[in-house]
Amino acid sequence: LITIPVVVHVVHRTEDENISDAQVKSQISVLNKDFRAKNPDKSKVPAVWKSLVVDSKIQFALATKDPRGKQTTGITRTATTVEEFGPDNGVKSKKTGGVNPWPADRYLNMWVCNLSGGLLGYAQFPGGPTKTDGVVVLFSAFGSTGKVNPPFNKGRTATHEVGHYLGLRHIWGDRNDCTGSDFVADTPPHQQANTGKPKFPQITCNNGPNGDMFMNYMDYVDDASMFMFTSGQVARMNATLAGPRKKLAGL
Repeated sequence: LITIPVVVHVVHRTEDENISDAQVKSQISVLNKDFRAKNPDKSKVPAVWKSLVVDSKIQFALATKDPRGKQTTGITRTATTVEEFGPDNGVKSKKTGGVNPWPADRYLNMWVCNLSGGLLGYAQFPGGPTKTDGVVVLFSAFGSTGKVNPPFNKGRTATHEVGHYLGLRHIWGDRNDCTGSDFVADTPPHQQANTGKPKFPQITCNNGPNGDMFMNYMDYVDDASMFMFTSGQVARMNATLAGPRKKLAGL
């Protein structure tokens, strides 16, 4: 079992954006259920794919020591004058109204703020620059209580983005023409991202009779409609923790 230390940087301009400790902790709880396959809604996985749902043996905990070794709650709070941050890493730097990360080889940095353009979140894949490494999530899509707004109110945006952080690609492979790949053998080909609340089976790319695995965390459906990683995805995430992110895993 690998425990990843997390620091959550709450960057706020309004009272709503300064989310509560309880909202932050609800997100950690969601991550732990989703990555350990202990989420109750996994019962909704279609029978044909139930055997693929496995415990990743990855869990998350708010950091108890800061980079200097002092006690911490694992939550930082930074007031900003920036109304909305874009997907340009601005929230990750003090110079641009955000807050600098803690050392990326020792912590999973998560920034929570107001994002522009309907963006729910974004993440950096393994192997990128350390000064921008981590995950960013919209304040109203982070966690499962407090200032969250449906249909993104069950903490699954962070589950999706942490999936990217641990090396997972979008399940449709980002090509939109049935030629994309997520480099995972046990996920079926998809034509494009699914959104909303699809009905099973959703068939594209000659992938019948079962169709798209739209309930996978690496699709774009509503929070209530996603509830699984596959064993192939779990293997890929664990390979990331044994490789480019091995310091984070304490290996």
